[in-house]
Amino acid sequence: MSTPTSGNRAGAAAGGNRAGAAAGGNRAGAAAGGNRAGAAAGGNRAGAAAGGERADLLAVLATHRQFLRFTTRDLTDEQARQRTTASELCLGGLIKHVTSVERGWADFIVEGPSALRGVSEMTEADFARRADEFRLLPGETLAGVLAGYADVASRTDRLVAGLPDLDAAHPLPEAPWFPPGARWSARHALLHIIAETAQHAGHADIIRESLDGQKTMG
Repeated sequence: MSTPTSGNRAGAAAGGNRAGAAAGGNRAGAAAGGNRAGAAAGGNRAGAAAGGERADLLAVLATHRQFLRFTTRDLTDEQARQRTTASELCLGGLIKHVTSVERGWADFIVEGPSALRGVSEMTEADFARRADEFRLLPGETLAGVLAGYADVASRTDRLVAGLPDLDAAHPLPEAPWFPPGARWSARHALLHIIAETAQHAGHADIIRESLDGQKTMG
């Protein structure tokens, strides 16, 4: 998971610009590599099957997922690996990271803290794998990581639509950024996934604009 930052443009993304149209199932789905990403974006069947609060939460998540995917349109694998700002982040790595975050917190909703290893339990190999999560490694492709993201998104949507109770809570794993003894409900975990996705969609937009002048937002 990434720690909160301020100043990205993810919040502005929800305000009805070009990316808003992309989230509605137009050319963004095809532009994101021709895989299943478009189907998993706005208006998926799991979201439609859910009602009330769940439908609203899944619709917001689908919108921000599509903002992020749309930022990778028409890129080569090499471009998706490229750092274009002072940050270590690249577009392919951001897709991988958000996929990992969503998968982990969806597992937490089902399994509790055992799904997310505490910092004290992490080995050097774990930290190395976490660093690689932010890179598109040799042998990995943008189309491949987008397909993986679509699979995770579909699983999350089905999970949320079928949960008996969004208030069901688990204790959080040990970490410096969590208060001792804190618990998160399924709702809180889902809101965290939404926040992470929106935050990194803003990061991705800045990286893409620095790469070739193309923008999803603004």
